[in-house]
Amino acid sequence: MSNPAPIQKYNRNGILLIAVLRITRSIAAGMINVAFPYYILTRLGYGVFVVGLIYVSATIATAVLGFSAGISTDIWGKRGTLMIASAFLPLSALLIYLSSSLWVIFPAAMIGGYSATGSLAGGGIGGAVQPIQSTVLATLAPTAQRTRYFSLFTFMSGVTAAFGALLSKAFDVNDIFLVAAIISAAGIPGLWKLKVADSKGVIGRLKTKRTIGKFTITGMLNGFSQGLVVPFLIPFFVLVYHVPKSQMAEYAFIGGILASFALLGAPLLERKFGFVRSMMLTRGTGLLMYTIFPVVTSLPLAVLIYILAPSLRVAALPIQQSELTKRVDEDEMGRALGINQVARLAASSTGTGLSGYLMESALFEIPFFAYGLIMAANLYLYFRFFGTGKGAVPVDAGNGSEIK
Repeated sequence: MSNPAPIQKYNRNGILLIAVLRITRSIAAGMINVAFPYYILTRLGYGVFVVGLIYVSATIATAVLGFSAGISTDIWGKRGTLMIASAFLPLSALLIYLSSSLWVIFPAAMIGGYSATGSLAGGGIGGAVQPIQSTVLATLAPTAQRTRYFSLFTFMSGVTAAFGALLSKAFDVNDIFLVAAIISAAGIPGLWKLKVADSKGVIGRLKTKRTIGKFTITGMLNGFSQGLVVPFLIPFFVLVYHVPKSQMAEYAFIGGILASFALLGAPLLERKFGFVRSMMLTRGTGLLMYTIFPVVTSLPLAVLIYILAPSLRVAALPIQQSELTKRVDEDEMGRALGINQVARLAASSTGTGLSGYLMESALFEIPFFAYGLIMAANLYLYFRFFGTGKGAVPVDAGNGSEIK
């Protein structure tokens, strides 16, 4: 009988390698998250509609790349897919540093995933890697501790991204992209040592497709609502309050830190309230804050909402990620996460395009009001699909059986 110790050692080493990759990418993401809208709006002199078009293009591209990566993860292999996809972010940042042409910025933003649909804690930039990272982490971590690991990793992402946002104060807006390219590339070489079991997935066959479908619908509504407001929070402060980059970097840093610490409470939320009730409590409160955001006339109050609302929006994210990986077949995990991301980002691109048009027309309030209505509908669907019990709810598999 073989000794299981080496496998556990590989798991620990693998988790450490993924952590290093996550940290370096998050620092770069934090820098780009602050710099990119300023670069387009103030350095190049384009309007918020152009920012919206770039975000839409990047969101669609991220959806396609993420779905392709999910298939590749299940069929071809986790390590090779992760290495290739991880190279997109440093390449994109380098391209923007080298050229100010929109003909370069658009494709660079697309391969880099500058969709800005997540907070710093959510890792909104470079999103095509997210399904692969989550699949690898779920494979390496014990099933019973997945929420804990997702919570810790997302916390780590948020803290380092927040410091990346603060670090952007030290560089010229153009130089930020060169620094981000170097930092985001630093975690890739270590992946050569990654040892992770590959799946035996088969293209065209999904045994847990009904479960995937439920998460896909809720992910779609979540993506559309986020696309309406999240990419335009910093441009909102630029256009309405004329907040300078250095000051905005400080706000982004504080918001990112708070959101990161909120993520550490995910295991406690899961134990006390369960999956659905945690979603309803945290995102329901965030819904109210974003709904009143555009009618606030005080900059301090607007900043307070800006730094607090992301904490509520992402607090239950590790629970959601963990639930998805627990409820689908292991050989379908990459595709399940990829499909979920496609639905979320495709809907998000629609919301971003619509919101960019509305804000260009000075209709700043409508996207935030729409966010409230759509998120309320989404929370209702979580209740209908998954119930409100604290324990794991049995979910129908594709063949009509139940996953226990």
